[in-house]
Amino acid sequence: MEWTLIDTWIVITAGLVAMACVLPGVFLLLSRHSMVAHGIAHSVLPGIVVGHLVTGGVETPALLTGAVVAGLVCALLTRFLQHYSGIESGAALGISFTTLFAIGLILQRLLADHVHIEPSHVLYGNLETAIFPVILDPGAVPPAAVRGAWVLGINAVFVLCFYKELMIMTFDPHHGDTVGARPRLMYYLLMCISAITCVVAIEAVGSILVVAMMIIPPAVAALFTRDLKAMLLISLVVAILSALLGHLISLGLLGSLIMGLFGLGEGRSTNTAGGIAVVAGALFVLGVLARRWIIRAPEEGGEIR
Repeated sequence: MEWTLIDTWIVITAGLVAMACVLPGVFLLLSRHSMVAHGIAHSVLPGIVVGHLVTGGVETPALLTGAVVAGLVCALLTRFLQHYSGIESGAALGISFTTLFAIGLILQRLLADHVHIEPSHVLYGNLETAIFPVILDPGAVPPAAVRGAWVLGINAVFVLCFYKELMIMTFDPHHGDTVGARPRLMYYLLMCISAITCVVAIEAVGSILVVAMMIIPPAVAALFTRDLKAMLLISLVVAILSALLGHLISLGLLGSLIMGLFGLGEGRSTNTAGGIAVVAGALFVLGVLARRWIIRAPEEGGEIR
């Protein structure tokens, strides 16, 4: 395996995007709205298409605006269905995001089929070609990495500025109403931040990895701590490890394992976003096993270190 500058930029880009996803993901997990990330990641497609139709181009500000509006529509529609139909939140979310995603696919096919908005890239990502400028100019910085750093900065500032309000929204929204913390407003601001993160991340890594990074690293951190600051820190570390190890195994190891499992020939490199999601899932499984061992250790006479 030969490590090149391209591999370095792939890991940097994936790491920035993964950390950006983690920051809103922690609060979504703790407030029991993790699957809202799944809904938003799919519902941004009609917003992206409408943003193109309005402006006639594929400029990032127009797509971001459309994605944020679509994400808010998904959140509002979910709450509307849950409140007025009486169905549980998971079913309401499923109805909302599948409907919006289907509308996006129809709009893209009928009105924007000539534009490079590839549905498969929305799902699986295109991380390997997102750093294409580096191939032409080794001194260049990939736009995907710049956008990843930009959205990571926005999310970090958001969490720092509204840390107390986010805590109230997450753990005691009813108390937040009485003290004027406006938990509903914070919820919709979190949806906006999540939608911005999704549209920037989807361009590089696809909606599947966006959902994985918003849910799995916070879930791993929640296995070991109940302190919010520690959870944020552990989640960021897990995101970075997932990006690095995920790309490493995608360079041939994952393909070789899968091909060997079916008794086929030598494996090839695989999709980096898929490798990152696999590593994140493996880290969660290891975390569950480690937590069970730590909990059982005192009962069996072991020592917790």
